[in-house]
Amino acid sequence: MSRLKKTALFLGDVAVLYASLAATLFIRYRGEDLSGYFNTHLLPFSLIFVVWLAVLYVGDLYKHSAFRSRGALFSSLFSSVFIAGVASVIIFYIFGGFFELTPKTNLAIFSIVFLALDYLMRSAFLGIFRSGATNIVVLGDSPLIKEAVAGLEDNPQAGYKVIRWFGNFDEGSLPSLGEIIRSGRAELVVIQPKLVADPKVIGALYDLLPLGVNLMNFSDFYETIFEKVPLEEVEEGWFVEHIAPRHPIYDRFKRLTDIIFASIGGLILLPLFVLIAVAIKLTSRGPLIYKQERIGRGGRKFTLYKFRSMTDGHAGPLWTEKNDSRITKLGRVLRFTHLDEIPQLFNVLRGDISIVGPRPEAVGLAEKYSEFPYYEIRHILPPGLTGWAQTHFRPSASMAEAWEKLRFDIYYVKNRSFVLDFLIILKTLKYFFANHD
Repeated sequence: MSRLKKTALFLGDVAVLYASLAATLFIRYRGEDLSGYFNTHLLPFSLIFVVWLAVLYVGDLYKHSAFRSRGALFSSLFSSVFIAGVASVIIFYIFGGFFELTPKTNLAIFSIVFLALDYLMRSAFLGIFRSGATNIVVLGDSPLIKEAVAGLEDNPQAGYKVIRWFGNFDEGSLPSLGEIIRSGRAELVVIQPKLVADPKVIGALYDLLPLGVNLMNFSDFYETIFEKVPLEEVEEGWFVEHIAPRHPIYDRFKRLTDIIFASIGGLILLPLFVLIAVAIKLTSRGPLIYKQERIGRGGRKFTLYKFRSMTDGHAGPLWTEKNDSRITKLGRVLRFTHLDEIPQLFNVLRGDISIVGPRPEAVGLAEKYSEFPYYEIRHILPPGLTGWAQTHFRPSASMAEAWEKLRFDIYYVKNRSFVLDFLIILKTLKYFFANHD
């Protein structure tokens, strides 16, 4: 989904949240001084609304997949409203004294009103997305282009409609393309990168610009739709233009956030750390902590720490299989809950890794993956506890899956920001509780 549509949905949700609050107070206190009640509820509910918006995002309600049908939309929205409502009750229970408010009944009414109003708002967006689709013409042919065209045909709610696909586009196709553009049917022409190098094609497209058509490189279009970089389609010098350094403030603030997060997290989880340590010692022989060399920023090696979840002295494939016999019974629980990764907070404090970034690979795997083009780009940043790839893709168990994961990693490197880091953390929480390994 495009940023414009996401922004429109976000603003719509904000409007519905406040409209639902007003409707709730009207229903509950009809005939009384509503302005007083509204002023009392405004600040605490505004803070709660941040939680609601975060839950809507984590529930994938800002993705076009949520709009594939009205039934799917209602199901996703109902689940998110339920989770947000429970979270709100917990927050008011803990901080009710600070707010001087414990609105259990109002929260129940609010949740029902919001579910109804937001569903109506999003249903209207569903109709707009489908009826107001942008007509596009695609130039070029490749497996990724076929994937994109098929994906758009299966998901009209994405907001794009392919009206013509020139698979074998060449100079002879220019008259047909010109006719389509002059007719006003095409609003966007998506071009395979290799065609951009053809001066005749570019010259013809340039001549058509005054007709009001928009042009877009396929790699940029693919990235917008699928939120990953189509590495097969980008040109050799792509990184020069697209992999830009961030302002030093970003790096410094991120490091400060890492230290604060790891310090607080370590203190909170210290009792659990002790319990897990005792359980490991009682259930299996071997060291408490598993140490493994990983590749970090700049390709430098560092030691990553995890609770040991396998039998000591294990040997086997680099990739861990689903029902790997090397994993202990307690280890399965630790991996299922991701608690085996608690010691990595020490890696965060040391600066080996960040909270968010491409996951660090073992040395042996990194050597295998280094044959991928652009693989070293992921090493220009500190690796992370979690990353964009982890919120979209399970751990890789083959070279093909590692290649797919790399597309997401490079997307993060290209688009990294405070906002994206925050969204990744929210997504990670969802995957943690849903146990998406």
